[in-house]
Amino acid sequence: MINIRPSQERGFADHGWLQARHSFSFADYFDPAEMGWGALRVINEDRVQPGTGFGRHGHRDMEIVTYMLGGALEHRDSLGHGGIIRRGEVQRMSAGSGIMHSEFNPSADEESHLLQIWIEPARRGEPPGYEQKPIPMVDLQGRLCLLAGPAGSGGIVSIGQEAGIYAALLEPGQRIATPLDPARAAYVQLIRGALDLNGFALAAGDGAKIANERQLVFTAAEASEFLLFDLPPLH
Repeated sequence: MINIRPSQERGFADHGWLQARHSFSFADYFDPAEMGWGALRVINEDRVQPGTGFGRHGHRDMEIVTYMLGGALEHRDSLGHGGIIRRGEVQRMSAGSGIMHSEFNPSADEESHLLQIWIEPARRGEPPGYEQKPIPMVDLQGRLCLLAGPAGSGGIVSIGQEAGIYAALLEPGQRIATPLDPARAAYVQLIRGALDLNGFALAAGDGAKIANERQLVFTAAEASEFLLFDLPPLH
């Protein structure tokens, strides 16, 4: 089963300093049919204007992964972590038993463009944690690169869930085939370009809910970038 989530059907919020597209219900956007996909709870595509950002706020019991598409974002948290994340890096914040943080665009003239992803953890109340690491972008060229996965999975960062977040860059005509466990769920988010996914056409911003599939075949109609989420079984 593959169900396409068209880009234009995502929730949209324009706060002036922030423009956000919500794949699933978030903040003032609520759709009872779009409350997430299994353990995947949030995919927000955010554009943060220069010199603005999210003030200090709290989270609990969520694995939060930030994947930069352009610009930079400065992070500060109550554990004492701080730094600027840019394109070519991935950040993981495990909220666990509770964490406070802020996110700010430090640029004077360039917007921050990013995907922020929330995945529900396998266990609640764990100690909070943080990682920020570079992505070897060559590892995305024509293949799936594991950005985030459980400890010991080989992911660039670790999350407290039996889930994987993969990224790939394809040139026009390139093809990737990957097996799936049909007992598990999956989700695809096309960031840019155009893809054929098992015979379904995806345009930039589209998502795809996947269940009971044994293989995914991606063929790029044009230069494309996408994320693949390998998720625990649906309840």
